[in-house]
This record gives sequence, C-alpha cells and structure tokens, in this order.
Amino acid sequence: MTAAEISAMQPKGVILSGGPKSVYADVAPRIDQELFATGIPILGICYGAQLLTAQLGGTVARTGRGEYGRTPLTLTAATPLFADRPSVSDVWMSHADSIVAAPDGFTVTAQSPDAPVAALEDRDRKIFGVQFHPEVAHTVRGQEVLEHFLYDACGCLPSWTHTSIIETAVEEIRAQVGDERVLCALSGGVDSAVAAALVHKAVGDQLTCVFVDTGLMRASEGEQVEQAFRRQFHVDLVHVKAADRFFSVLDGVTDPEAKRKAIGETFIRVFEEEAGRIEGARFLVQGTLYPDVIESGTKEAARIKSHHNVGGLPDDMRFDLVEPLHLLFKDEVRAVGEELGLPVELVWRQPFPGPGLAVRIVGEVTPERAEILRGADSIVVEEIKRAGLYHDLWQSFAVLLAVRSVGVMGDERTYAYPIVIRAVTSDDAMTADWARLPYDLLETMSSRIINEVPGVNRVAFDVTSKPPGTIEWE
Repeated sequence: MTAAEISAMQPKGVILSGGPKSVYADVAPRIDQELFATGIPILGICYGAQLLTAQLGGTVARTGRGEYGRTPLTLTAATPLFADRPSVSDVWMSHADSIVAAPDGFTVTAQSPDAPVAALEDRDRKIFGVQFHPEVAHTVRGQEVLEHFLYDACGCLPSWTHTSIIETAVEEIRAQVGDERVLCALSGGVDSAVAAALVHKAVGDQLTCVFVDTGLMRASEGEQVEQAFRRQFHVDLVHVKAADRFFSVLDGVTDPEAKRKAIGETFIRVFEEEAGRIEGARFLVQGTLYPDVIESGTKEAARIKSHHNVGGLPDDMRFDLVEPLHLLFKDEVRAVGEELGLPVELVWRQPFPGPGLAVRIVGEVTPERAEILRGADSIVVEEIKRAGLYHDLWQSFAVLLAVRSVGVMGDERTYAYPIVIRAVTSDDAMTADWARLPYDLLETMSSRIINEVPGVNRVAFDVTSKPPGTIEWE
C-alpha cells in the first residue's frame, strides 16, 4: 500500500510486525517511505524495527550472533515507551540480523548483549522501534510497552471485551448457517468445546457434535468426552470409533507434515460419512485458533507446521467451515469459555494437539507405540497434578522417540524406547519457556514410567524454549 492509501484509512497508528525474512532479502517486505513523513505514530517490532532502520538510513547487519529466547535488556535513554520500566529486565528475542547503527535523528533507548540497538526512537516524528517482542508473555512488562504506544503515542482507548466477541460470533454464525444442520468436530479439548458452546448458543438443536476416537487420544479420553457433552451438556453427540482406520493411513509414515495431512484428510472423510447420516448437514465447526492459522502459513506468514485443521485439510472437502475462534489466542478462548459458563476444569484443561499422540511419536506411528506413549503421558499428567503444578503450566506431556537405546533392568540388557518429558509455561502458545520442574518430581515421573510402562528404559527432560523449538516435537 502507498502512504497515501494508508493515510486515507485515517489510522490511529501503524505497527510494523516481526517476520521471517532479512531486510536485505530479495523478497523482503518493504513499505512506502513516505509513510514516515505522515506524522502517523509508527512502532516497528523485530523485523519492523529493522525495516524502518534500513529504509531511513541506519544499518542492519548479520553480526554472527543471533538472539533467541530470554535476553536481558538494558535501557540507555529515557523514552515514553519504557515509562517506569526497570533499567534492566528480560525480554524475548528472535532474530539473526541486528540493528548496529540507528538512522540520523534517532535516539538509541536500549541495548542487549548482542544487539547494540535493541530499541530506538525519533520522538518528534513519533517513530519507535524495538528489536524484542513486547507482544509475547515472556517479555517482562511487554504489555505495558504496547499500552504506552497505543494509549500515549496513538491516543487509542480500550473497548474490546469478551462479551462483545461472543455477541459478534453468535451473529456471524447465525448469518452463515441460517436454519441448516451443523456438525462440530468435538475433541473434548478447550478449543472445540468453546467453539461448540458458541455455536450451540447461536443455533441450539441444529448442532450435532461428532467425537472421533482415533486411537491417538489420551487415557480415558473417550469416556470423559461422553460424560461431559452427552450427559452434562445434553448435546447431540455421535461417538465414532475409528482407531484402525487412522493407524492404517499412518502405516509407514514418518514425515510430520505427511502425518498431519493424512490425519486431517481422514478426519474430514469420517465427518463426511457421518454427515451423510444427518440430513442437511453442510457446515462443519472447528476450534481453529489464530496460532493454528499463523503456524500453518499464510500469504504473510511463513509455515512452521501445518495444523491438521488448517494446512492438513483436503482440497475437495465438501463442508463449509464454521470457525468462530479463528482470530483468537488461547488465553482469549479460555476467557470466552468462562463467560459462556463452561466448567472450570474444561476451560483450563491443558492443550492437546488435534492429531493427538501421532505428533508426539517421532517416527512411524503404530498401535504399540501409541499405547506405550499413552501410559507414559498418563503418569506425567498424574504426577504434575499431584504436585499442584497442572494449572501453572501451559502444557506437560510425554514424547516417544521411535528409536531404541540400550539399558539394564534386572541385571539384563534391554533395548527399548526413550520417553522425553516436555513441560512449558506460556500464555498464548506463540512463545513458550521450558518449566523448571523440581528434581524430585522429575525423578518420580522417570521412575514410574520405567517401572510401570513396558517398552521404556530411559527418560529425558526437554529444556528447549520456543523459539528456537516448538512446544510439540512435530
């Protein structure tokens, strides 16, 4: 867009977001330089800060040392963006290139160990840039940075509420589906439960929920779904047991993208078959969230991994999708769920991937490996709850690596699978930090898994944050 086109929209401000490219790449996004002379407040974040630096005459370079994850930020000058912020605090970084020289007229307001210009500003032109990510939960007081920009620099007022989101979603659902029948892909997790509640609020008995038991669910998941939705919420629920079908399409598949696509297509085919038994069912509800959309890749965002309900959907699917949560993050979905009156234990359940245990088995998925992982995962969750940490963690689960390692048990040589324990803290899943679990708890989980789950002789603990890793292993 040209600066004139942007100005014609009369924006309160412009945020230049982060992105995966280098500002020097041939296909790197640019912006009309005239925008910087309009007087519209501008905030550049990560790539956005590098972009405004490069286009205004500063220097961005590959120094040989990137920054990823938690990084100390030191303030070097007063700025309204960092009002009342400590002189040194932790922020979340994710960059390879660095700003090494600010443009003329700019003040450097912060630095980090490997970023000499971690924040900069031209206060007269209301142009600000930060190399770190204030929008992620692990940046200390990052929300305040955004608030100072929105409220102080841009003059915006807060008006967003969870109630307004529900009202808007209900209106949009009614307008989309009219009086037709609707199916909901119900997994029992937070996202699909809130999506189902929203659609039920909008269309009532027009909704039928379908729970597909893939054989890749957590221990006792099917029974829990039945209890919650058929008996407690009195929702029309169809329980489809299709484990053999899913293991069949996963036979010999090891690539994680191929797994997700195979599972996504099989999900849809099962729903299509169930829809054929429900007269007039043309719409399919999914609990797709904004991180699912972003990580699966868009015109503007690089693909991290295809979520089965986004990038894994077949091209010839005959459903029209209803996705009332597709612009929300998990913390917002939980708030909406509470506003709708869903049970606390359901709203605050830890996330579980749509493809289930298939993306927690690194390698080929087999019934035997799924059963081993299910047993190990059950122990992890049980011990995390017993330690009173379940609601303090974003996710805690087990991963099975489809390799074997040598061990010794009962004075005999073993050749069995390793299990990796993964536990992270986060607010929105876009970034995450590995959880510092007590050693005694790790020892208890390791001992129980090896003693109680046949086929396992080694347990490891993952200490990788996101970035550079992802929460799930695949």
